[in-house]
Amino acid sequence: MSSRPSVVFEPAGSGYHTFRIPAVVARGQLVLAFCEGRRHGSGDAGEIELVLRRSLDGGLTWQPLQVVLAVAGKTCGNPAPVFDPASGDVVLVSVQNDAEAVESALVRERDGRRVFVQRSADDGTTWSAAVEITEQVKPADWGWYATGPCHAIALHSGRLVVPANHSEVSAGVNGGHCIVSDDGGHTWSVGFVDRNDGPEINANETAVAELPDGRLYFNARNHLGTGPARVHAWSSDGGTTLDAPYAGIPEVTAPGIQGSVLTLPDGRLLLSTPIDPTARRELTVFVSSDAGASWEPLLVVHPGMAGYSDLVLLADGSVGIFYEAGETSSFAALRFAAFTL
Repeated sequence: MSSRPSVVFEPAGSGYHTFRIPAVVARGQLVLAFCEGRRHGSGDAGEIELVLRRSLDGGLTWQPLQVVLAVAGKTCGNPAPVFDPASGDVVLVSVQNDAEAVESALVRERDGRRVFVQRSADDGTTWSAAVEITEQVKPADWGWYATGPCHAIALHSGRLVVPANHSEVSAGVNGGHCIVSDDGGHTWSVGFVDRNDGPEINANETAVAELPDGRLYFNARNHLGTGPARVHAWSSDGGTTLDAPYAGIPEVTAPGIQGSVLTLPDGRLLLSTPIDPTARRELTVFVSSDAGASWEPLLVVHPGMAGYSDLVLLADGSVGIFYEAGETSSFAALRFAAFTL
């Protein structure tokens, strides 16, 4: 690593029990680090807020924590931020459900998980109220719904693409999808929908990158599938359809967890994920020189307990990684570090 990891979110003295689910975007020297602030426990259920810390110097120092979204009695989660190139606004897509609801129930409930969007016109200093877009992006038979969790992307065309996944209530299966906006995040529609009925692939938490040739590369967690721990697919039409269904990535081991992808200016592709197949530890960055067709390990970010992560290109050409890590827990704190290739 070219920079010593700094702790960005740490529970002690914060008023939160746990911070989880990192997402990060950058523009110039501005870096925005989002996560879930879990008020009363470390679990995925309960009262959860979306919180943010801003850096004005490329991730060297951080401004105080600010609350972006908090709704009494609700879980607010899965932040997926992106800069809209047309307006310059930060667009943030997230989901909400009742605080007492758990995922095993939400996969069977059509109305339990709702989707929202917020905007900031001043680099994340202030935020609009959350506007619900569920009817635009969630078909009637879907139950569980998750955006990211990680950053969304703006294509060279200006289209905003948010990677996501869902469950189909009547069929009892999970699948990957994305949502897209061609007007800067004001209106949205569902892009591709991928479903595998067999036991091998169960696409879950998803990341996306735009390749130099304009194709999109989707990389997802294979949650409880019998195939490899990570799966991927490509789209040649801006996320509207997939060129082929998700397929396994045999050379990447993982414990079944979220990951992040990022395209570098030279065209190479990065992937971050813990690699111990039995535990959330040894957070590693992989590199691909063939648009994601094959991967090789590049560096170990954190050799101990580590969880979710998100990658971002910084103004000086280095790569930032915002990640969960700790000595006895994979999500004891959220850290930020930078490295060069």
